[in-house]
Amino acid sequence: MPAMFLVLPITSIVFCGAIFGFFYAWICSTMWGLDQADPRVAIAAMQAMNGSVRNAVFFPAFFLTPVVLTITALVLRRAVQTSAAAWFLAAAVVYFAFGLFLTMAVNVPMNEALAAVNVPTDLETAREIWEGYSGRWQFWNQVRTVASGAALVFAAIGLTRLRGIAPTPA
Repeated sequence: MPAMFLVLPITSIVFCGAIFGFFYAWICSTMWGLDQADPRVAIAAMQAMNGSVRNAVFFPAFFLTPVVLTITALVLRRAVQTSAAAWFLAAAVVYFAFGLFLTMAVNVPMNEALAAVNVPTDLETAREIWEGYSGRWQFWNQVRTVASGAALVFAAIGLTRLRGIAPTPA
């Protein structure tokens, strides 16, 4: 198998790493910071962040990760790299179901509902809104973070299963 076949597996790993890092950052800093802020500020900030995430930089990692993983699996399968192909396909399925689909089914509707809220001036009302949103949103974000991390690990295992790739002489 020529070394050029490493391009797709490595691209898959980069895509998985990008989306895993994106979800992970929400866990370890963004949401904890917002939970410490005035809930009126947290609501407004989350509305702004959710509005800005729909962009050309985010799109490839979020939407194309399962596509790149599946293409990698298919190319590897055709190259009779069945073990590696199976790991990349497993990564695609896990990310698609528990990263992309979960986000579209749970987190996006929650974000859209929060976007429709006029930030209350009353602190207690804002606290109720934020507390009703943040805990549930964070739970589902942790699920998609674990899933995208698992997809990254599966893709890395797939890379280690490649056979017949010899280094090029210097």
